[in-house]
Amino acid sequence: DGYDRQGAALVGFLSLLALLEAVLPGQRVSGVELADGTRIIYKCNGLLSLVVLLALLGAAVPPTVLADRGPELFSTTLTLCVLLSIVLCLAGYASKSPSSSLKCQSSGNALHDWWLGLQLNPQFLSIDIKFFWIKAGMISWLLINFSIASKQIEQAGFLTLPMALYQVFCTIYVLDFLWYEEYMTSTWDIIAEKFGFMLIFGDMVWIPFTFSIQGWWLLHNNAEITRMAAFLNALVFLAGYAIFRGANKQKHEFKKNPKAPIWGKPPVLIGGKLLVSGYWGIARHCNYLGDLLLALSFSLPCGTSSIVPYFYPIYLFILLVWRERRDEARCRAKYKAVWEEYCKAVPWRIFPRIY
Repeated sequence: DGYDRQGAALVGFLSLLALLEAVLPGQRVSGVELADGTRIIYKCNGLLSLVVLLALLGAAVPPTVLADRGPELFSTTLTLCVLLSIVLCLAGYASKSPSSSLKCQSSGNALHDWWLGLQLNPQFLSIDIKFFWIKAGMISWLLINFSIASKQIEQAGFLTLPMALYQVFCTIYVLDFLWYEEYMTSTWDIIAEKFGFMLIFGDMVWIPFTFSIQGWWLLHNNAEITRMAAFLNALVFLAGYAIFRGANKQKHEFKKNPKAPIWGKPPVLIGGKLLVSGYWGIARHCNYLGDLLLALSFSLPCGTSSIVPYFYPIYLFILLVWRERRDEARCRAKYKAVWEEYCKAVPWRIFPRIY
């Protein structure tokens, strides 16, 4: 019965979030051009949806409920992701659509198709499932964090400095994601990755439950941090945020208007296509550097007594190096000689002067 209640609550949460996306006003953004020349129109109202959602949940749900039922919620969410991935895999095989977003892109290997997906942008009731799912995962992470914070206040009567730092950094990160929601439309996940179990699990299980490991650890372990260490931790966060947001903003605005100035100067291009101005002249994936610094800043409040809170930045480092290699191969095949020229102009992959 408890498992059924957890499942019903999870489906109810996702249904409510989908309803808010559908009925609340929001900016409509045109996605990047697909191979068949079409573009998907995305509705961006994630921040407004979050505000309304928090008001509704705050009035109806105890704030510590997620922290009290973390393991059960994890298993229920994982089960839902497995079921959804199977349904989308079957729907992908059945798809006869010729469009780039919905056509079946089978590899001929059923396990591979289930893992990576068959369709680029599957839809349900006019909702782009992939775009919705990443928002749901980010909002779920924030809700879990808030519940963890409420649990510490319930137990100790206050938030510790390490927990406060972690909560502030993560909250800013999620709110920033929702504020700049339209920028997601030009990211690798949206434009290149098909929607299979890898992304389904990654967005709705991996993000909420592993990105919050630091919060869970701080809830059950004592961590002390000096004011100077807290200040330096904040500097790491600010540096990461400036690089991450600045690089992604430059890339998104360049794709919308290739002539838009960057740092007050006309953009410099290689082969008329590849940007070497601003952050993109420092490293080919300078945004990954920013993301890694942010991940590190989420873990630093936990101190150095355990490696467990550093799982997220360690995992993210491995993921982004792997993703950079995949993107490198894709771009080398797409741009050919132009890419070689670009690599000479911008030799560093992620870490300037290091890698």
